[in-house]
Amino acid sequence: MTSLTREDLKTEQPISWCPGCGNFGILRALQTALVDLKIPREKYLVVTGIGCHGKLFNYININGFHGIHGRVLPFATGAKLANHDLIVLGFAGDGDQYDEGLGHFPHAARRNIDVKLFTHDNKVYGLTTGQTSPTSPQGYKSKTSPGGAIPTPINPLMLALASNASFVARGFVGDVTHMKELMKAAIQHKGFALVDILQVCITFNRAQTYQFYRDRVYKLEEENHDATDLQQALKRSRETGDRIPIGIFYQEERPVYRARLPQIKTQPLIKQPIKPTKLKQLLREFT
Repeated sequence: MTSLTREDLKTEQPISWCPGCGNFGILRALQTALVDLKIPREKYLVVTGIGCHGKLFNYININGFHGIHGRVLPFATGAKLANHDLIVLGFAGDGDQYDEGLGHFPHAARRNIDVKLFTHDNKVYGLTTGQTSPTSPQGYKSKTSPGGAIPTPINPLMLALASNASFVARGFVGDVTHMKELMKAAIQHKGFALVDILQVCITFNRAQTYQFYRDRVYKLEEENHDATDLQQALKRSRETGDRIPIGIFYQEERPVYRARLPQIKTQPLIKQPIKPTKLKQLLREFT
């Protein structure tokens, strides 16, 4: 089998993201991560939601499912439980995942569903032209909050850690090489993995720019962070302002969800033989 290349992963669809959009960096990081991992592309499934991020579905030449708003994780969960061999990659926006899809997030994390969630966190609703999102900083001004956003923003990393996620990381679109390595680590992790990505919306968010993040981000691995220490991870996740950490905050190996379900522990239902005798017994019992 020939090695996978970035050209193999490209499609003929013209890219309609704004020039300079942070999504270009995410797409490139994903392509190079998949090339590095040398896994056949038919093993992957990409699930996307509604938002600018969702267009990634059209620009990556692997199997995909484009769902409705806020439902990336339910679709990804169903696909993984139905086909254990799939490597399921979910892509969502901060509005798509932390607003409409918020209710699914802690449950996927605590169950340790073996899916990988990459959130394009640009702190604004870009597709619908710039409304505040759940991660918009307090005081952020937009067309729906001309006086500044009132609520405190959601902290996705703290939420994931509090929900007992087994892999929690943060990347930055301005460092594609570093983000690629985080994606590879998440894909290779056995269990639920969140990579919250500091994405830049150059059109509607003029506050959290490339330069804004470059002046503030630092890499956890360069400061001897212990990714097995939950309390240290929680402390780092609260850091904001002048210093914003990126990298792997926390990683723990533990059984995935399906390993605790005897019905599908070894193989999905679709691959299991149907036993007519048991079916007849059930029919008699419920009729």
